[in-house]
Amino acid sequence: MPEGLTRLRRSRVPAVAIALLCAALATAGCGFGAGDGVGEVSLTVTRDFGAERLAAPEAEAVAESDTVMRVLDRNLPIETSYGGGFVDSIDGLQGDRREGRLYDWFFYVNGLWSPVGAADYPLRGGDSIWWDYRDWSASTRVSALVGAWPQPFADGYEGDRHATAVECRGEGAVCAMVRSRLDEAGATLTRPGARGAIRVLVGPWARLRDDPAAAALEDGPEASGIYVDFVREGNAYGLQGLDEGGEPVRRLGPDAGLVAATRRFDAPPVWIVSGSSAAGVRAAAGLLAADRLKDRFAVATDAGAEIPLPIPGGAGG
Repeated sequence: MPEGLTRLRRSRVPAVAIALLCAALATAGCGFGAGDGVGEVSLTVTRDFGAERLAAPEAEAVAESDTVMRVLDRNLPIETSYGGGFVDSIDGLQGDRREGRLYDWFFYVNGLWSPVGAADYPLRGGDSIWWDYRDWSASTRVSALVGAWPQPFADGYEGDRHATAVECRGEGAVCAMVRSRLDEAGATLTRPGARGAIRVLVGPWARLRDDPAAAALEDGPEASGIYVDFVREGNAYGLQGLDEGGEPVRRLGPDAGLVAATRRFDAPPVWIVSGSSAAGVRAAAGLLAADRLKDRFAVATDAGAEIPLPIPGGAGG
């Protein structure tokens, strides 16, 4: 069991007492009333890093007392443990070990993994909930992903709205395009370096790799949660896609691009809009739209083709 999940399970022990109190007071809602409505949230359930949807996307109104767990329980059959605080299975699909690989359920709200358990995570209107069943052998904690676009830019994360700062290390026209896409998505744009801002790094990898958050990408999925690598090729950096086990399976072309997200501890998330070349960065910027990012952990682009990451094992080329 990864350290993150160990902490998560331990933090849920008090949920046993809460669950017993709820059972004594009422079958639904702990007997304290549903509370006022806070708006509508969306629920997505997939497997294998978003490769397959397991249920049609749901949208529903929620109340102040609702949590990530309650929304899931209302829409799909689940099995839980640790006093109802930990999801063991959704619609019959449960955590497993197969051929030495570990599989389990992980959830994200507005594109960010949460150290708070699903039973304790309150919701706000606009929140995007995403459960994914995946192989976590190569990365115990994928901390951020891009498939909840326009979140977290539109409504923030962890209960608060946050401004967005575009840090331009590439062509001015491309950075202007990224700012425009973010503005259309509902982001509040601010200056680079603004405290608490979501960071969006734009530029060729050779100019981004000295940033501490971005640099984790070169240390593999366990460090960054991103299943791709940039490999030095002379004075440039070539892009290669990794499989679920973190192994390289496909070397991309000289103008490949990448849109990915990561997060270091409790710092604001960092989005990476990059590529092997200026052309690759332009192609990556063109991916910033809901229909290009939906249900994807990260996306590469190569010669006009979109490549969801990680690349399934054996799908190299």
